[in-house]
Amino acid sequence: MEPQIYPILNHQIAIYQNNLDAPAIVLCHGNSTSSRIFQKQFAGELAQKFRLVAFDYPGHGRSANAANPQDYSLPGLADVLVEIVSQLKLENATFIGFSLGGHVVLEASSRLPQAKGFMIYGAPPVGKPPAMEQAFLPHPSMNVLFKGVLTPEEAELLESASFIPGTPPPPQFVEDCLRADPQWRGSFGGSIMQGRYLDEIEIVHTLRRPLAVLQGQHEQLINLDYLRSLSMPTLWRGAVQVVPDAGHALHWEAPQAFAALAQAFAEG
Repeated sequence: MEPQIYPILNHQIAIYQNNLDAPAIVLCHGNSTSSRIFQKQFAGELAQKFRLVAFDYPGHGRSANAANPQDYSLPGLADVLVEIVSQLKLENATFIGFSLGGHVVLEASSRLPQAKGFMIYGAPPVGKPPAMEQAFLPHPSMNVLFKGVLTPEEAELLESASFIPGTPPPPQFVEDCLRADPQWRGSFGGSIMQGRYLDEIEIVHTLRRPLAVLQGQHEQLINLDYLRSLSMPTLWRGAVQVVPDAGHALHWEAPQAFAALAQAFAEG
């Protein structure tokens, strides 16, 4: 996967895409990762049927670090997503967000009125203030979630939460975690503490477009009971879709099941 670099707002953003004439799916990655986490999707069935578009957030992957750390926030990332949609004419796309990417998709959803739908996983919608103890499960990775410079051991700990317990993270996940701008995690965490995000519980309650919510069977971070307690009137198939034999990064551990769900949602 080789990206093109686009000037997006005041950033230099790496964007990956294929199959330009097909219906579009926009993939949004997680905290301290990059679009490389979607390499199985770009090499698999989805790429044969859809125009896949993925981009590295500022301070991640092949994108440049943000000149202003204040841009490391949900509103800042949503602004980047909306501008990419405008420049690449992706208004009618299906938007899929993993972990942090799910929160980015929800933050931007009101500005994507023509979207076919939104799919999120590893991203429990939170209110203001966020009920972290209800939405998230305790895990030692939380101790370094908003830390600036990470050691290789800390990066491995942070990324280990994305997989079935006892499964070591793939090397590229750790590499991408270590590459992330050291100012990213602290600035982003500070923006959440300042309340610089939209009320996601209200968003999913009032959303007019279809919303799919997935969860890996062996998820280590997200409380499934919390997800099931939320009011989501446009919830696809009327329930959270639990994917067997997968954890937080279910697109990586169960790529065929993920592709089947993403295709059914995008086509439906």
